[in-house]
Amino acid sequence: MKTVGLIGGMSWESTALYYRLLNEGVQKRLGGLHSAQILMVSLDFAKIEPSQSEGRWAEAAQILIDSAKRLEDAGADFLALCTNTMHKLAEDVAAAVNIPLIHIADAAANAIQSAGIETVGLLGTRFTMAEDFYKGRLARNHGLQVI
Repeated sequence: MKTVGLIGGMSWESTALYYRLLNEGVQKRLGGLHSAQILMVSLDFAKIEPSQSEGRWAEAAQILIDSAKRLEDAGADFLALCTNTMHKLAEDVAAAVNIPLIHIADAAANAIQSAGIETVGLLGTRFTMAEDFYKGRLARNHGLQVI
């Protein structure tokens, strides 16, 4: 079993959902008392949100990069960001470590395409809706039409 490195806390509610779904998936696949091997850094979002709202993205990126390196050093085989908005910085994080980062838009696109859907509606935070890091990736990398 691979060890998942989660960067969470942005919000804790979404982090809890990632944790629960990963464990439910492992238990469904392996049965019995199996659970996911997870390493997690849970950040205090109150310290990150000002970087978002004030456009200090390099500062926010460094926080995520430091967290990703901690998880890599601790033995994570791959990473996931437990938030949509901070995927704006996913390429910076992925470039800073030697383990893969699973991008949420790629995972969403795989599920969308598996369902035979070609056009999707996107709802998200102001950053997710106004910028291209999610919508553009769905369109460019996966050929989906995003509304």
